[in-house]
Amino acid sequence: MHKTFNIEEINDLIRTRRSIYPAQYTGEKVDDMIIEQMLENANWAPNHKHTEPWRFIVFTENGLDQLGKFQSDIYKEVSTANGNFDESKMEKLRNKPLMASHVIAIGMKRDEKQSIPVEEEVAAVAAAVQNMQLTASAYGVGCYWGSGGITYMEEAKKALGTSKKKINYWAFCM
Repeated sequence: MHKTFNIEEINDLIRTRRSIYPAQYTGEKVDDMIIEQMLENANWAPNHKHTEPWRFIVFTENGLDQLGKFQSDIYKEVSTANGNFDESKMEKLRNKPLMASHVIAIGMKRDEKQSIPVEEEVAAVAAAVQNMQLTASAYGVGCYWGSGGITYMEEAKKALGTSKKKINYWAFCM
């Protein structure tokens, strides 16, 4: 028999969890213990054949400045080549990470044997992120899951030391 929990508290946590964006952040530093707990709870997400396809990179302190520079440099390189450069967008990418105390890059490593359909690995990563978000909510910490833009660019994957073969996407949670 499984341990029982206060179902009303669980229902409330699930139903009240919301994305909290940088403009709503207080500037207060999140305790590293909470980030570690978020990552530990992510590791308990369901996944087939124990592939645990999620991968996380945590940026904090000086790493946030490096992440902002990395994002803005990639954007400038790609958008200038495409003729779509926007100075204000570059500045936003440069400064947004500095609004958070931690940024967690989220990736997926495919099962090398590809014995699991890619959709199931993506679902496992999403479940891991949900565990992280529920943990953050339980601690009263704001976060959100964002994707698109820089996170889909091959230049970003290369700079993060990943390859298209292994990582299918990156997203950022602050």
